[in-house]
Amino acid sequence: MSDEVDTVVERVRERVEPDDDERARLESVVEELTARAEAAVADLPVEADVVLAGSTARETWLAGERDVDLFVRLPPDLDREQLREYGLTVGHAVVDGREEYAEHPYVVGELDGFGVDVVPCYALDDATEIRSAVDRTPFHTRYVRDRLDRERASDVRVAKQFLTGIGVYGSDLRTRGFSGYLTELLVLEYGGFRELLAAAADWHPPVRLDPRDHGTETFDDALVVIDPTDPGRNVAAVLSTANLARVQHFARDLLTDPRETLFDRPERDPVDDERVRERFADRGTTPVALRLTVPNVVDDQLWPQLRRSLSGIAGELDRRGFDVFRSDALAQPHGSEVQRPDSGETDGTEGRAVVLLFELAVSERPRVERHEGPPADVGDHARSFVESYAGDDAYGPFLEGNRYVVERERQFTTARAFLESDALLDVALGAAIERSLAGEYDLLVGAELGQLAEPFGTQLARYLDPTIRR
Repeated sequence: MSDEVDTVVERVRERVEPDDDERARLESVVEELTARAEAAVADLPVEADVVLAGSTARETWLAGERDVDLFVRLPPDLDREQLREYGLTVGHAVVDGREEYAEHPYVVGELDGFGVDVVPCYALDDATEIRSAVDRTPFHTRYVRDRLDRERASDVRVAKQFLTGIGVYGSDLRTRGFSGYLTELLVLEYGGFRELLAAAADWHPPVRLDPRDHGTETFDDALVVIDPTDPGRNVAAVLSTANLARVQHFARDLLTDPRETLFDRPERDPVDDERVRERFADRGTTPVALRLTVPNVVDDQLWPQLRRSLSGIAGELDRRGFDVFRSDALAQPHGSEVQRPDSGETDGTEGRAVVLLFELAVSERPRVERHEGPPADVGDHARSFVESYAGDDAYGPFLEGNRYVVERERQFTTARAFLESDALLDVALGAAIERSLAGEYDLLVGAELGQLAEPFGTQLARYLDPTIRR
């Protein structure tokens, strides 16, 4: 079996390793971009320099990837506004691009088919002194580049392709997977891709790795990899427990049944409106969905709010007795135009269409609900419970065994009634989601969810067929 795994890995390695022509084209583009950046930096009224960062600098980019990250390092005594001003000045001199926003703005553009990010950061002597998250990147680049030879860099490429194939590559807050830096550290820690694969198959979380044995903090995460450049940081902090479990599952799967298909993300055909209606009807549940428009913000701002809102509403539906069977959030890509459900055409609305989907095991509850009070022998507490319901339009209070019980009218007998009410705004919601729900939104129930097939057909296909079998 070991030989079969090696055969598969070598075939993947041939696919992901850039050839000499691609390396030469990348080198030419990097030289041109660096020259432009250095010329722009020379015109600044402060001392600054330019460094190549990311997978390009660390020799771990995949064949076909065409991204270049240039970091403009500026004096640490500048305030944020000056950092922004000088960084954008250099960025716009390097490429004719647009401004994107993380902790502070940076410029995104293109040169000769290569995507380019020009990112300002502070020039620091130690990663523990960082003033923004991007300040770490040059330290990460230096650490990995000093330790990663060509053979291990090739193993990183194979590892990245594997993580991509099983859907867990990316540290953005939508994916919550493995960053490139985390992947590089794991390959370095275990000595290669095969070794990482064997270790992951046998992990028993929580797993803690500390490459420099210098960690100063404890973390509750399932996987902890102490940053070699910062003893107080877990590089794997964003990784979800579900994605860690996926790595363990597919590592065992690859070792047991080696096949190249595990290195490729399977395509999903979108479901149409009829298929959506049929599948939910077959399940015998009651699906409900809130469709709304939110500001067209980047995923790292949107997805934490979607998850908070999904959890808050699902928890309240459960507390009200509607038993959430499963739930999910769907979202149009960043930069999309909102589409009208009847035609699929864009309507010019600025924002992103998102959906909060809840599949309920119970769609309707009785008009009354049971509320248990204290035992009769707790004195003042018992008296207070009885008095609080005296004259109340309820059944009871009465004693059941030694405990007081009251049966009172239920506020909402259907999930639809709750989701259409102002009570929806009382649950824990993301700020942008709450603002949208306070305005206009669509509530879809049952067969009405067929309307979501456009533009969410591919995401619904994954929801309706969530199998891990490959």
